[in-house]
Amino acid sequence: MSGLLAAALALAAGQAFAAVVGLVSSPILAVGGATIDSTPEFMKSFAIATFGSNDKVALIGGMATILAIAAIAIGLLAVRAIWLGWIGIALFALIGSGAVLSRPTAQPIDVIPTLLGSIAGVIALTGLIRAARFRPVPAERTALSAEATESTFRARRQFLIATTVVGGLTVMAGGIGLAGLARPSSPTAGLKLPVPADVGAAAPSGASAAVSGVSPFLTPNARFYRVDTAIIPPVVDPATWRLRIHGMVDHELSLDLPTLLARPSIERDLTLTCVSNPVGGPYAGNARWIGIPLKALLEEAGVQAGADQIVSRSVDGFTVGTPTAIAMDGRDAMLAVGMNGQPLPIEHGFPVRMLVPGLYGYVSATKWLTDIELTTFAAYDSYWVQRGWDAKAPVETMARIDTPAGLSTVPAGNVAIGGVAWALHRGIDKVEVQVDEGPFVPATLAAVDTLDTWRQWSYAWAATTGRHSITVRATDGMGMTQTESRADPFPNAATGWHSLVVNVS
Repeated sequence: MSGLLAAALALAAGQAFAAVVGLVSSPILAVGGATIDSTPEFMKSFAIATFGSNDKVALIGGMATILAIAAIAIGLLAVRAIWLGWIGIALFALIGSGAVLSRPTAQPIDVIPTLLGSIAGVIALTGLIRAARFRPVPAERTALSAEATESTFRARRQFLIATTVVGGLTVMAGGIGLAGLARPSSPTAGLKLPVPADVGAAAPSGASAAVSGVSPFLTPNARFYRVDTAIIPPVVDPATWRLRIHGMVDHELSLDLPTLLARPSIERDLTLTCVSNPVGGPYAGNARWIGIPLKALLEEAGVQAGADQIVSRSVDGFTVGTPTAIAMDGRDAMLAVGMNGQPLPIEHGFPVRMLVPGLYGYVSATKWLTDIELTTFAAYDSYWVQRGWDAKAPVETMARIDTPAGLSTVPAGNVAIGGVAWALHRGIDKVEVQVDEGPFVPATLAAVDTLDTWRQWSYAWAATTGRHSITVRATDGMGMTQTESRADPFPNAATGWHSLVVNVS
């Protein structure tokens, strides 16, 4: 009990001080971020595959469990010798301080909340242990049972008072810390999206397969997948936001948000997908984006010969490396500020994120963008490349079955099979469906929007009673059919045909 209470106060106090100093100094967020950075790739892939967008919640839950076990151990050690408890808390302070300083944007001052929280934990542990220690009545006076009872009562009352005080302080500090983590109620309300100078054609009416259960052609913002390393998405003040473009350029640029928004903008439908998406997985979405063309900004800066990589940085220090040639080859690469007619949601990069059609997000789609550096692949490895992922992984052709759901039961007769397929910046020319061991037969394709969006498909299946497997594959606009060979996402994206089993009654 003493160890748990002391640890709770230490964490709450540290988070409360971090609310004043800045969230980068939060020991909880720092340890969580450092854990993500240092976790072996197979464990990250397992977490994403198992918990999906709730992987951060699972991480915090795991951290809390480990901390609780360690806190109990510290409390037991402190009962034997209080200095052992102090050493235990000091070790956690050292770990927390190291995690804080490992954050890309951290300064030495950012360790102060961790140190002050640890001091609070030491004081609390000392007080609780002293209050918990029972001082028995001397042996020669044990016959005086009333005195012994009173002594025991005083000891228990003293411990109860100590736990109440520590608990109260923990609640107060926790409230302050949570207030510091609170999201603004309407952080994007003051941002007026620019009127695009170049509006892409609206998706044709036939772009939707009109099959119940298939993902909508445009993914609502609230349902758009989120995969990133931020435990809590950064809240960026648009009034102070700036973008720096530098490195191997002729003229360094520095733009505030009004200046960026004043530039000619475009509106396009673009599909994004994550390299960690498994075969048939949910980490793909399609939205209508408003943004400022990236090519025009880079041309104004003057990209120097040999600068084959664009390193883009988030406000939290996360980095992405993009091939310069691809970003400037004429495709609709942009600095996006709007998503489906609204300013970017916080979790999707408000106020500005980078998008390069045809590339996986980890090499193109930096959220909370604040810095663009022109450099070379030889000179710098971005965040995920440092962890073994391919620097230039091409987007694989992929088809997904959205309906019927795997292991579901459907009635015999006419059953609509449907889903989406994508081969970004190449387009989808054909989708084929196989039932059991039968031949692959063409599915009906919805109308094409652009080569940079997914394409819906459907197939009318005359289902017979029994257990059946359904498989789908796609062929891109270059005539290449997706490979049957199965591969995990690491290190350069999953491959294979999506298959599932359904029961027909």
